[in-house]
Amino acid sequence: MRNGWSPYLGGALTGLLLVLSVLVTYQLFGHPRYLGTSTAYVRVSGMIEKTISPEAVTRNEYYREEGTGIDWKVMLVLGVPLGVLIAALRNGEFRPRWVPGVWRERFGDSPVVRALGAFVGGFLLIYGARLAGGCPSGHGLSGMSQLAASAFIVVAGFFAGGIPLALILYGRRR
Repeated sequence: MRNGWSPYLGGALTGLLLVLSVLVTYQLFGHPRYLGTSTAYVRVSGMIEKTISPEAVTRNEYYREEGTGIDWKVMLVLGVPLGVLIAALRNGEFRPRWVPGVWRERFGDSPVVRALGAFVGGFLLIYGARLAGGCPSGHGLSGMSQLAASAFIVVAGFFAGGIPLALILYGRRR
């Protein structure tokens, strides 16, 4: 990402989005809703499961608590890849490829292996986020901005687990 945005600008815009999400959701719903994305996956999975077994979703306490259907968090998750596409096109860095270079260097150029790795990684990420009561955006952005002690503990866990795993998977770079 040679022509990418400044990380300072990105951080400032993310903070602005966090504040706007609280203000807008407070106006719309009467109480603030904080940024977070893992709930969106729960809602979408509930929608999918409803098409197969609506009774099971109705009886499932977890789906009753979290809800199913499309809401602003689902739209946020859908907007992330759209924003990435727009930024890549704007910076002239858009280049379709099945396997990113960093992955190819370490694991080869099989798109099947890449897709399997992405699926397993995504599953573990969402499963862990639901166990922890939130994802990096929920705990890292929303929780830490509210100075929630649980968010600081969970984010420390993200780094404590993520950094060694990245070093194991990708090794050190010079």
